[in-house]
Amino acid sequence: IATLSARNVALQVHVKEPLHWTAETPNLYRLVVSITDERGHVAESRAVGVGFREIKADGPRLLVNGRPIKIRGVNRHESDPVHGHAVTYRSMVQDIRLMKQYNMNAVRTSHYPDDPRWYDLCDQYGMYVIDEADLESHGAWALGDWSYFARSPEWSEAFLDRAVRMVERDKNHPCVLMWSLGNESGYGPNHDAMAEWIRQRDPSRPIHYCEAWTDGVPSPVTDVVSCMYPSVDRLEQEGSGKSGGRPFFMCEYAHAMGNGPGSLKEYWEAIRGHEQLLGGCVWEWCDHGILQKTADGRNYYAYGGDFGEYPHDGNFCIDGMVFPDRTPSPSLIEYKKVVEPVDVALMSEDPVTLRIENRRDHADLSDLAASWELVADGVLVQSGPLPLPSVPSGTSCEVNVRIDKRRIAGHCLLNVSFRLSANTLWAEAGHEVAWAQFELTPFEGGNGTPSENRGWIGSTLNTERSVERLVASGSDFQICLNRQTGLLTSWRAYGAELLDRSPTLHIWRAPTDNDVWIAGKWREAGLDHLEMHPVRVDIEEMEPDRVMVRAHYLLAANGKVPAFRCEALYEIQRSGEVVLTYHIRPDLTIESLPRLGVQFWMPERFQRVTWYGRGPHENYVDRKESARMALWEAHVDELHVPYIMPQECGGRTDVYWAVVADDHGLGLLAVAEKPMTFTASRYTTEALTAARHTYELAPCGSIVVTLDHAFCGLGSASCGPRPLDKYLLRPEETVFRFRLRPILLERENPWTFVRSV
Repeated sequence: IATLSARNVALQVHVKEPLHWTAETPNLYRLVVSITDERGHVAESRAVGVGFREIKADGPRLLVNGRPIKIRGVNRHESDPVHGHAVTYRSMVQDIRLMKQYNMNAVRTSHYPDDPRWYDLCDQYGMYVIDEADLESHGAWALGDWSYFARSPEWSEAFLDRAVRMVERDKNHPCVLMWSLGNESGYGPNHDAMAEWIRQRDPSRPIHYCEAWTDGVPSPVTDVVSCMYPSVDRLEQEGSGKSGGRPFFMCEYAHAMGNGPGSLKEYWEAIRGHEQLLGGCVWEWCDHGILQKTADGRNYYAYGGDFGEYPHDGNFCIDGMVFPDRTPSPSLIEYKKVVEPVDVALMSEDPVTLRIENRRDHADLSDLAASWELVADGVLVQSGPLPLPSVPSGTSCEVNVRIDKRRIAGHCLLNVSFRLSANTLWAEAGHEVAWAQFELTPFEGGNGTPSENRGWIGSTLNTERSVERLVASGSDFQICLNRQTGLLTSWRAYGAELLDRSPTLHIWRAPTDNDVWIAGKWREAGLDHLEMHPVRVDIEEMEPDRVMVRAHYLLAANGKVPAFRCEALYEIQRSGEVVLTYHIRPDLTIESLPRLGVQFWMPERFQRVTWYGRGPHENYVDRKESARMALWEAHVDELHVPYIMPQECGGRTDVYWAVVADDHGLGLLAVAEKPMTFTASRYTTEALTAARHTYELAPCGSIVVTLDHAFCGLGSASCGPRPLDKYLLRPEETVFRFRLRPILLERENPWTFVRSV
């Protein structure tokens, strides 16, 4: 080779029976190319990772090494809260380890080829890459033609250049699964030219481009048909061949902005139900907040407009499954559960027989150790290992669990766990990969009669009444009720005040980013500033063991007609228990209410929370698959999720009972007639509504407790569909009931009272 010149050299090497590369089995060989001089001295050496694998679009399926795959992916921008788009190698390693730990197998490089070191990591760790050309032309909106640049011949070389540079740089990486012609750039001949060149240069990989559609029909230029943010119904239609027979891929879905997304479960039920559906990449990996400090030194994450710039997209860049510092959000925990590689079904209860299905695309289950535990009323009563055969990918087996039936009592749950049996590159031995939970005996509450099993309760209920108030008391409690408003003004037990503010009907929630589809209508209806106007308050029954007070209200915002009629019944029992019954009659037309429940405030010292329901992390009606049913304990601060733009947060669903107590164990026990959504917070709903950054949130000086009978789902309408119809909260006539009573956790078991009434 002459000085200052170059020559291409072809090398062919036959490798006998190589181990194949997949995202589950990233068998990577090392190819070293060296140049030596006449004396055999090495002048230069270069090494590259080599993976042996075959990718093929075969009818409705995408095959890797002859087997169909599902894409459990995510979109990833290069983003760092301190360095912006300059991402460190340490941050890349942190990202890929987290992605693997949370059961992902693919990443889309939205919307440009990434740092070359990222591809090396994907080769090494096992992560499919949808490699995307650095092409996006949102500016065409201003021209009134989304496809202006894609159709303009003068831009053809610029389009092609983006494809050439990407393919030439990344073509040797086994992790690259398919090429993307760019993002949101309309569609035209310039894209066709990109695809033609790519196929000539690299026919080994398929091509996708989400905008390659004409009049609702996908272009033949792509091997994989794709779209963004379809509804579950649309996805089902595509899985049934609506747009032809090619593999169908969601390059963006489940917009993970703020508190959301909902319905990942339903998306993946559809994906698994149709071989044509490849899966998709959630939008997106991380929140793009920039770490800043307030004048008094408090950290917060800034977003669009916080630096005085214009135009900007506000907090639309805060839309990831991890916070800027890579702390997982509840959405990431949900995604891990929904796409987990092991599915378990309870086939029989006598004997207990489980069907274990391996949902992996290539690997068996020999790297996992399985175990089981039997839990009754939240207490572990029995456990053991679960012998597990290797179970090849795409197959299942049945195993028996040897449970001592004599140990089954109370609300009995069977938990099954699958954990790594040895250290891997991305997680240590013991890391949980998948789990399942089965109810062996149903939850049983009380029989509807007042309990009489508290030793500190007097034999009679003492009552005093005047024009202004009603006072009911026992040996260690006193309850005061305002006869004009029908609200509790005080509730004391063991000499301590339990209330800062009376229980009242609660409809409003601080809008989430995904409530954009309806939050304006909620405000138009005045739901954000409803007031309870008492119409009549009656003392209906006064007996030796109880007193009943019935209050009638109209709920309306100032200047608006009443939105609800409410009848509240307070039954104060000599046990110290208060049964709250609400009969709600809506007088408004709206697609869904935010929530329907009761809110009250407790003094600030009540910061110890115990609940029996789903947890430990935040979960909601359409995002709860990842939350186990168990007996949980937490400090009230641990319930709060610090979304960068504050909004509704901290909910726990399917809660049968909850206790909010102080450090001495004195508190209030709340029992739901049917499983409720429970929250406890230092922040009022109004504060969460008004704040735009975390530093703007100020604790109210009380603990705000909310017990929700029903709750509207989250959805992903910040950029996608609203909640599924089954998760909407229609404004219908409703009756619901909660029981509240003082409790001393140090000497009283909540289960005694839960089952006594």
